[in-house]
Amino acid sequence: MIQVRDAMKTSCAEGRLAERKRAVWVAARKFQVSALALVVGFLAGCGAARPSKYYQLTVPGDAASAAERSSYPVTLLLGPLRASHLYREDHIVYSSSGQNMGTYEYQRWSEPPTEMLVDVLLRDLRASGRYRAVDVLRSNSHGDFILYGRLYDFKEISGATLMARVTVELELRETKTASTVWTHYYSHDEPVSGKDISAVVAALDRNAQRGMGEVKSSLDQYFSTRSLN
Repeated sequence: MIQVRDAMKTSCAEGRLAERKRAVWVAARKFQVSALALVVGFLAGCGAARPSKYYQLTVPGDAASAAERSSYPVTLLLGPLRASHLYREDHIVYSSSGQNMGTYEYQRWSEPPTEMLVDVLLRDLRASGRYRAVDVLRSNSHGDFILYGRLYDFKEISGATLMARVTVELELRETKTASTVWTHYYSHDEPVSGKDISAVVAALDRNAQRGMGEVKSSLDQYFSTRSLN
């Protein structure tokens, strides 16, 4: 009788042990499945990440011929454009009705608009061949005149007609007298000939080229009427 009871106790203990082992195995299996699901979800999310697209403004062409160079015996220095932080970053800016503004997440400029415009104007003035030298302003730079400015708008404007607005104001200071001798204000809304971001970029590019062309012509007119010793 005692042997039968001992055998029953042993059988019950082995049964409970088997149940515990099965419970541990089931829990481990659930953990493995959950971990695998997390890994798959993470990899799927990474695979679906949308790539950014970058755009740039058109760079002016080659410099003028040697016969056209150094019409004015002056060295121009181009200072940085001041602007809102929106135009000192590389996101393309848009605005809707009222004062609402935002930026595209995946549509970007290759450089901030403030830097691109300075580069376009620098290349444009150098290519004109009308000045002894044109360079960007640095701590060790020496020039006769310094061009400063502020960029107010460089954005897409949505409405009944999609537009690309560029607004910039520039002033020329004579280093010898520290006085402002010339100013130019440019603001223009260029129609966008499409609905996609590429059409907006193309319109902003046309507008920027037009604006910098006006600046170049206005500077040329100023120096043509000024007595330079």
